[in-house]
Amino acid sequence: MEYKKEDDKMDKKLIFRYILLIVGVSIMSLGISLSIKATLGTAPISSVPYVLCIIFPLSVGVFTILFNALLVLFQMLLLKKVTVSQIAQMLVCILFGYMIDFTLGCLSFINLTDYISQWILCIVSCFVLAFGLTIEVKSNLTMLPGDGAVLAIAEVLNRDFGKVKPFFDISIITMAAVISFIFLGHLEGVREGTIFAGIVVGFIIQFYDKIFGKKIDEYLED
Repeated sequence: MEYKKEDDKMDKKLIFRYILLIVGVSIMSLGISLSIKATLGTAPISSVPYVLCIIFPLSVGVFTILFNALLVLFQMLLLKKVTVSQIAQMLVCILFGYMIDFTLGCLSFINLTDYISQWILCIVSCFVLAFGLTIEVKSNLTMLPGDGAVLAIAEVLNRDFGKVKPFFDISIITMAAVISFIFLGHLEGVREGTIFAGIVVGFIIQFYDKIFGKKIDEYLED
């Protein structure tokens, strides 16, 4: 009887983890969409998909899926193996891309023109994105391919995740800028908001972790 209760408890926690993952990714997509509507540059991980959607006739969500699929392939080649986590990342990025397009559609009424309002929305998008990231990480099921790529690089180079992450973000931003200049002749999708998000989102995640993150950990570990 005790074993059954323990199994039920584990099942409930697993379901809770899946809920955290889905909710976290959905909130992250809203954060990305808000940053796009702020028009001050998207978060680093979405800068390349956003620039590509300006150049080619596909949505930012579709390019998000394609770009993240390439990041999963990059992990496989770098680590020279295919893992369950990598397959799971593919499924998560499909949800992520779909939800970005969905939330962008829901936010179609937002068309800001003044710089102050754009900055306010940019800041709000960082808090929303960090909130979603915090919840997604707490699920401890899988991660987005961007973070998976950072983890793979850190493993190969024998470096800490936190030390590799900034360089990875800078590389993505640089890639987006180069693509923009080549195809558009000017910088698009990468602006002051991109740099701002790259700097502050990590600190906001730490703030959220102190507020409610540890309580989620306690529940899942109990």
